[in-house]
Formats: sequence, structure tokens, C-alpha cells
Amino acid sequence: MNDLSVTVLGLGAMGAALARTFLEHGHPTTVWNRSPAKAAPLVAGGARHAGTVADAMAASDLVVLCLTGHDAVMEVLAAGGASAAGRTLADFSTGTPDEARESAAWAREHGAVHLDAVVQAGPADIGTPAATLIYSGPARAFAACRPALEPLGTAHHVGEDPGQAGLYDLALLGLWYDTTLAYLNALALAGGTGGVEPETFAPFAAKQMGYVVAAAQETAREVRDRSYPRGPASLTEHAPVLEHLVRLRAAAKLGTGQFEHLLALVNRRIADGRGDEGFTGIVEELAR
Repeated sequence: MNDLSVTVLGLGAMGAALARTFLEHGHPTTVWNRSPAKAAPLVAGGARHAGTVADAMAASDLVVLCLTGHDAVMEVLAAGGASAAGRTLADFSTGTPDEARESAAWAREHGAVHLDAVVQAGPADIGTPAATLIYSGPARAFAACRPALEPLGTAHHVGEDPGQAGLYDLALLGLWYDTTLAYLNALALAGGTGGVEPETFAPFAAKQMGYVVAAAQETAREVRDRSYPRGPASLTEHAPVLEHLVRLRAAAKLGTGQFEHLLALVNRRIADGRGDEGFTGIVEELAR
């Protein structure tokens, strides 16, 4: 039995999954939700239901917020008020780095400690190693709460700045959107211009995306060191490929803006005498 007590504020699909996992690992768990009916299954499993946010906060050492967004978080924190003093507030609500810093400032003003938390998983994966959870905020607070947080999934503390977890979250989500959109565009191009069946194209696409995954660490080192070896092709060799892509996508009535922009960056790099470098050097143009 673990005696670190936990309160969960917000019992949507994710909040309920977090609360169930705390209960399963022996933590005394208090729950609150705007609609009290959502608490019933958790109460049946051993949770205590609090009628107000203030009572819910006062009940536990660790207070988890899993709400619809930053405005809801600030509203709930205001409702808790003085009851937050002495608590660690772990905010699992999706938001921006600046919003996390605002929540952390509120916590400091009210005698509490703030951890920002990001879940890279669906509710069904909570409580398994498949769930990746990213935390930022005071390392000492994370260490103190780790017995309760670690069973939720694979835990990573990425820094003292409360905005770091949110930065990781949005950067990773942007990567997912960019990658998935690129794949959908490739399917549309192959199917629209050549009648290629999606299932036939898929294994080739998976192998191509695998090259990016396999090179992830090396690419990161190149960016860190500002050193861009030629690799499989130089920027001078990439330029005509991008020109072909622009023409083919235009003929297929697909958007060309992204590749036109990329071609302009490549050409600017070539004009600056960097044409023999590898593609990673484009990162310097993105930051201009």
C-alpha cells in the first residue's frame, strides 16, 4: 500500500484512467468532476468523492488536474484557492509552455508546487509502459511524487522550466501532423497521377519513413554541432528533385507551397556557397 494520497480533478476519459491507475496501485484517491455522476464508477472502486474543488485539493498530497484546457485549469485553481497550499499540482491538461508557466506562477503565489505533465498515449495505455509521460517543473517535487506517477507509464522529467513539457508535447504533435500529412500527400500523388493502390504503396512509404527514424539521432547531432555532411545527396542534388516534385504536384492539383518554400531555402543555401552540404543544413534557414 502506498500512502501518497492523490486527488484527480476532471474525470474525462484520461482523468478517469489516471484515477483508476492510482487506485490500482494503492494510493488513497479523491476525485472531483463538474458532473458528479462521472465519479460513481471510481467511487465504486474505492475512490472518495469530494463535493467541491477546495475539499478535493485539501484531501491529498498530489493534486492532478486533467481538464479541457488552460482556462478551465485557472478556473478550477481559483475555486481551490487556499486549499492548494502545501500541495503538488500536476497539470495534465493540454496547453502551451506560457500557459504552464502561468499555472506555475499561480501555484507559487498560493504556496503550492507545480508540475506540468504531458501524456503521449491514449487512455487505454495508461498504466502500461506503452504510455509516455513527460514532466517539467521542480525535480525535487517530481522525485517526491514519482511513486505515484511512475505506474502511469514511462516517465521522463525534462527540466525545471514548467514550460518544457508543453514544448515537447506541441513539437511532437507537430511532428506527427507533418509526417502524417506528408504520407497522405504521397498517397494522393501516387494514386492520383499513376493509379497506385494505397496498400501497394504503403510498404515503400514505411521503408522511406524508416530512413528518417533511423537517422534521427545522427540528424540531432548534426544540428547540435552545426555540421552538415553530404550524406546520400548534396543540396545541389536535392534541388532538381524538388523542382520535379513541384511540377508533378502542380499537375496533380495538389498543393505546392511547402515544396516551393523548401526549394527556395535550398537555392538560398546553394547561393551562399553551401551546395555541397547535406540536407540537415536547411535547419539554419528555418531559424532565419
